[in-house]
Amino acid sequence: MKEEQSLFANYLKSKGLKMTSARRTVLRAFIKSEGHLSAEDLLAAAKKIDPGLGQATVFRTLKLLSDAGLAQDACQEEGPRRYEHVYKQSHHDHLICIGCGKMIEFCHPEIEKAQNEIFKKFGFRGTGHKLELRGLCADCARKLDEENK
Repeated sequence: MKEEQSLFANYLKSKGLKMTSARRTVLRAFIKSEGHLSAEDLLAAAKKIDPGLGQATVFRTLKLLSDAGLAQDACQEEGPRRYEHVYKQSHHDHLICIGCGKMIEFCHPEIEKAQNEIFKKFGFRGTGHKLELRGLCADCARKLDEENK
């Protein structure tokens, strides 16, 4: 947490902003949280630390965390935007259930290899990618099958 706090404080300083106690609380809640968080999830987690935090403060701080390179969009087109930790995290892609919204992280060497081949074929210098595969998780598929019987 200290390293992320230092990076965030330096980023804020570079933008002429200060590390307030509210921003520190939101950062702490974000770092302690696992998985993929919506802004509302982060608000709930931050309010457990400081019940006086406002929604606007949490939303603005989440944007700053993203701009500082500590958080990023977990590519999701539908539903609330979700964020995930990116600082010192390994690359991964996502499986997303269109039924319940469950999100699973995965990494597959063949996808990484194909990505590099595509970059090369089209003369791109790759800087990364985001892959999102959509479908029904086993539970949602089972429920759908039961409903259609």
